[in-house]
Amino acid sequence: MYAVLYIHGKGGSAAESEHYKSLFPNCEVIGLDYQTFTPWETGKEIFDAVMELKDKQESIILIANSIGAYFSMSAGIDDMIQKAYFISPVVDMEKLNGYELSGEWLRYVESHPVKWSVPTCILYGSKDELVLFDSISDFAKTHHAPLTVMEGGEHWFHTEEQLRFLDDWMRKNRKNEKSKQ
Repeated sequence: MYAVLYIHGKGGSAAESEHYKSLFPNCEVIGLDYQTFTPWETGKEIFDAVMELKDKQESIILIANSIGAYFSMSAGIDDMIQKAYFISPVVDMEKLNGYELSGEWLRYVESHPVKWSVPTCILYGSKDELVLFDSISDFAKTHHAPLTVMEGGEHWFHTEEQLRFLDDWMRKNRKNEKSKQ
């Protein structure tokens, strides 16, 4: 059986994972309500959650939103995840619009470049004011990750139209995966 692990963004919660249950009807869908907010601490929480799932499930699919994607890429879980779906992912902490890193965060980011080898699909909104398109585009090219841009989409996919687009994007990518198997 497959497990789907959902990692929320800043201000989100594990309860958001409920949205994905209808998209993954034959999977156990779990949201992680992490208690920390640094890549080194939250990465450890994500790693521990994946290790626990790995013992019970044959495969793990990751859905990560915003900074949840960055935390996931900092968790050292590449070899335990079959597929990832990133929604408005933070892929370069040093290029976040309107944020300046300092102290421990800056030292961490500079000394831990993102390494990610999981097959990943990315959804991005054209009106994302936090994550720059160049960052997403560069990451997608470097990691051979299909990138879908929703015209008029925002960083937080929350309107009825945005959620419908997200659902259609995920269904399409899941169908493409199944046809390749």
